[in-house]
Amino acid sequence: MSTGGIITYRGIAPDIHQSAFIAPGAQVIGKVNVGAKTSIWYNCVLRGDEEAIHVGAGTNVQDGTVIHTSGGVADTWIGENVMIGHMCLLHGCRVEDRAFVGMGAIVLDEAVIEAQAMLAAGAMLTPGKRIPSGQLWAGRPAKFMRDLRPEEFVEHAEMVEIYFELSHEHTEALK
Repeated sequence: MSTGGIITYRGIAPDIHQSAFIAPGAQVIGKVNVGAKTSIWYNCVLRGDEEAIHVGAGTNVQDGTVIHTSGGVADTWIGENVMIGHMCLLHGCRVEDRAFVGMGAIVLDEAVIEAQAMLAAGAMLTPGKRIPSGQLWAGRPAKFMRDLRPEEFVEHAEMVEIYFELSHEHTEALK
């Protein structure tokens, strides 16, 4: 495992699986759980100083993303094999298995992206909103655009695998 800034906060250290990739420059702080084969890329911040953050196995959190919680209200829970694009903001929300959050998207307090749903690049999912499984939402504020096509689910699975392989290449390059 490559390590960025892994910080114990108030006596609580992040729990990071040994197979996870944490890029240099990433900051993982406090009550954060990172699953197997997960990658946290350059300059991400996962700040579990209030509530807990869970990032499931096989998920990739791409460069510059910020994940925080809604203090006293909601933790942030991210499932398995999720793709979170570059420069996203996730705050006190839930992103279920195999969901996709496009580059620069914002997901706010108590919002939910169900399994195999997608929030488009640059979109903002406002507090308490829910994207049902199999749907694509876009815009600010986000709204339903269309149902996802079967080939998009296949592309998503392929991209998850590509990011896993890419994390191995970066681990080797950093040695």
